[in-house]
Amino acid sequence: MSIAAAQVAMLWCGTGLAQTTPAPAPSEESTTVIVKGQRAALSSAQKVKQEAEEIVDSIVADDIGKLPDRSVTEVLQRIVGVTIDRTMAKNDPEHYSVEGSGVNIRGLSWVRSELNGRDSFSANGGRSLNFEDVPPELMAGVDVYKNPSAEQIEGAIGGLVNLRTALPFDYQGFKGALSLQSTYSPLREKTSPSGSLLLSNTWVTEGMGKFGALIDLAYSESATRNDKIQVEPYYPRTDIVNGQTVFVPKGAQWRTEDFDRTRQGAYGALQWKFGDVESSFTLFRSDYKMDWMENALFAQSNAYNITVDDGATWGKNGNLIKGTMRADADGGINFGADTRVMTRESATQDLGWNLKWKASEQWSFSTDLQYIRANTNSFDSTVATGVQMPKETIDLSGKLPRLIFDDADRARLSDPANYYWAFTMEHFDKSKANEKAWRADAKYKFDDPVLVDLRFGVRLTDRDAHTVNTGYNWTPVTQPWMAWWYLAPGSLAYLNDPRFADGAHLRSFDNFFNGRMSMPSLIFPNVEMASGYPDSYATLHSYAKTLCTEYHNGDDSSCFDTWTVRDASQPQYQNRQNEQTQSAYTQLRFAFDDWQYPVDGNVGLRVVNTRNKANGYTVFSPATGVPADAIGVPVPEIAAFSRAQDYEHTYVNVLPSLNLRMKAGKDLQFRFGYATGISRPDFSDMQAYTELKQSFSATSIDDDNDPTTPAITRIDSVSHTGEAKGNPMLKPVKSQQVDLTAEWYFGRTESITFAAFYKQLKDIIVKQTYVQQLTDTSGNPQDFVVTAPINGAKGHAAGFEVAYQQYFDMLPDWAKGLGLQANYTFVDSKRRLYNPVYSPYCSGGNTASNLNLNLNGCDTDGRTFGDLPIEGLSRHAFNLALLYDEGPWSARVAYSWRSKYLQAVNANGTNGTDGTDTNPASPSNGQRNVAWALPTWQDDYGQVDAGISYKWNEQLQIGLEGQNLTDSVNKQLMQQHIGLMGRAWNSNGPRYTVTLRYTF
Repeated sequence: MSIAAAQVAMLWCGTGLAQTTPAPAPSEESTTVIVKGQRAALSSAQKVKQEAEEIVDSIVADDIGKLPDRSVTEVLQRIVGVTIDRTMAKNDPEHYSVEGSGVNIRGLSWVRSELNGRDSFSANGGRSLNFEDVPPELMAGVDVYKNPSAEQIEGAIGGLVNLRTALPFDYQGFKGALSLQSTYSPLREKTSPSGSLLLSNTWVTEGMGKFGALIDLAYSESATRNDKIQVEPYYPRTDIVNGQTVFVPKGAQWRTEDFDRTRQGAYGALQWKFGDVESSFTLFRSDYKMDWMENALFAQSNAYNITVDDGATWGKNGNLIKGTMRADADGGINFGADTRVMTRESATQDLGWNLKWKASEQWSFSTDLQYIRANTNSFDSTVATGVQMPKETIDLSGKLPRLIFDDADRARLSDPANYYWAFTMEHFDKSKANEKAWRADAKYKFDDPVLVDLRFGVRLTDRDAHTVNTGYNWTPVTQPWMAWWYLAPGSLAYLNDPRFADGAHLRSFDNFFNGRMSMPSLIFPNVEMASGYPDSYATLHSYAKTLCTEYHNGDDSSCFDTWTVRDASQPQYQNRQNEQTQSAYTQLRFAFDDWQYPVDGNVGLRVVNTRNKANGYTVFSPATGVPADAIGVPVPEIAAFSRAQDYEHTYVNVLPSLNLRMKAGKDLQFRFGYATGISRPDFSDMQAYTELKQSFSATSIDDDNDPTTPAITRIDSVSHTGEAKGNPMLKPVKSQQVDLTAEWYFGRTESITFAAFYKQLKDIIVKQTYVQQLTDTSGNPQDFVVTAPINGAKGHAAGFEVAYQQYFDMLPDWAKGLGLQANYTFVDSKRRLYNPVYSPYCSGGNTASNLNLNLNGCDTDGRTFGDLPIEGLSRHAFNLALLYDEGPWSARVAYSWRSKYLQAVNANGTNGTDGTDTNPASPSNGQRNVAWALPTWQDDYGQVDAGISYKWNEQLQIGLEGQNLTDSVNKQLMQQHIGLMGRAWNSNGPRYTVTLRYTF
């Protein structure tokens, strides 16, 4: 670090340095950051792909700070083999993300992220960056590595995303660039500013070498809106149409989500070169703040009290297509109307220092130090009113659903007297993580016709991660089902009661779905009722206690508090992890240039030792109420306990790799790659908190001959079970992968490439069971069956990619500059459990131990699905872009599309415990007590984005961009035995951006 400090001191003593002639032109390797224009950027990206030793695809900035999209996530989707998710989080398919969120490479989510070849991550319990948090304005390019080499840091089964920033020596002398942007969302009716500034300079001195300094700042706001219509899951009904089983949803609903994002970035770099020694010092910081507000209507009705008016239209499988629903038995269809606010603030800071020394013609050395620190803090609060809707007419016969309301419906829904305070729900999470990393590398260059060089090195890391997550605390305020035991029948906290009237407002849904639908106005809680936690929550829950006291004639002794603040310091909410790694590699590069078809490549071996430490708790609750004179199965005695427990897990992975390239001609080449890879488990899957419990089932035996004799309790069975929030003993997911490519480069920006791949996967992490032992008071071990994440499955992902790009310079003058870029990816996958879990019918509750439910999914009619693919994997995806570059004009029209994919099983909104038991062998056949959980899918989706720019002169450029110009609607599906039914439709509308760029 002293060398880095010296660089700073010498650099900013500017008056003592002699600025001389500009530095020589950058090497071929650095041209990717000084390219001008879209065509030159494509040329640079193609050069990276063609000359790389591994299989790499790249996107390079058109100009300084000008990647071709509004977020790094959206940039990545343009690369062949890469797809993005458009939900807020992978475990929350209910909420849409306009800019995209998770990234999959070749169908797999095990993706590593790097910044300038160094580890980079967000503090979210995972291992990679939230790419939407990173300012694209700071990036010079993005590289996606699809097969590893021994030299690369381990951990990327799906692929490796390396974000590249510029260094001062990439430019000749002084360089400055200013960018100003304004984005308008017609649906949100709001404008958002963005801007970036880069300043870089180099100095050549007498006797002290060459110095450079660069600073890059970025600021960006985004304001978007998403409108959504949802249809509830369909339930089997035999009492609607005589002699027929039909399927009826328990309601349909709508919502609007306003999303505001602020992203700030700062990057600085110092560089120094003297003779054969070169050093650089970089500092990168990204800050992300998100505020999100939702007004949502959602059904909380009794599905079996729904009736359908005569004249309804039914589908071929008995599903309701068009009709009017009522729930007269409940006083109307019960809905909740919530106001939800969520805020998240995240930051990632990366400090790196690198030193390179070319000791001789044969030997060169380098070393690298890094410190990265990340943190995030999130608060999510929901407050809801409730209302009984007299009737609801739905029409699902068209491309978009229609919800139809008459004037009486609208008047009732806009009257506060019909609303009551329904529930609250809060959630907190915060994380912080840091890592210290050091690596040292050496290279020996051979003087040999075949052997090129030998590379070897070591890397040491020490990473700490601490996450606090309270879960979601849903608590009723007043609900119809609280009648008789807590509230008087019909006694709810209605807004027309002066005691409960404050805190709500009438919300209209203007321009819903860009004017394609007209929805009734509704009464929602004020934002302050959600953001005012905990005081606003305490006020709301006092309403229930007031009504309860009235119900009990002023006696509040049985009116317990329904809500308490969760103590985030409790051990069940804590996840503390430490991970240390020591790795070493060696890699031999070779080239058979004298062969008829020259072959070059590398072969290597990487060995890594990983040691994880987790701090946690184990809690045991024994069975209670066991009579002393009970007979039958003995109940082992184990004292209750709650104790801190530390875990340590060490494992070694040996990772060989081979990469070959054969040049069949000047422009034609083929590749073969083989490698063993790993992806370590997310820290969220390794939380060391386990709850064990003992329970029993018993029968009371009476003496029929002597009724005065007390009954005897017979213990029929004893159950020892447990649930773990994570598993600190998890191993990494492993892969054996093979890649084959054929690549034809027939021009600077012209190419056709084909790649086939196969990844054999093992130790995939799933939630199943393992056995944990406790010793009873007699010294006997007792087995507890614990549900937790385990390495419990194997599988594969296989497919191919095709990519093509070309500018058609052979066209007439008026059409010169036109080009086309296209790519297509096919992926097939399969996952097989080591211990298969499948039952054709569902049973049990919605708990972690219900493996059939959680792994296979269950329908509302009690039947299992099974045979589900790997989550997040689309079988088909393609990109198509029409390009134009001629003179001062540059333009692009791009279409990105991916086919449907499985999002989740047992996600919020598509699960419940009121499924119909249709198992003919079940003693509860026909009852409505089965837990169900539907697989949710993202339907096929594509959108058109475009941009055009005009270069006024060498310094000034203006541009116009548009996102989602087709106003595409994103559709979510839910899997049921009657088909893939429409669950949700999302509309966020187009967005337009005006850009001004000035370089100097």
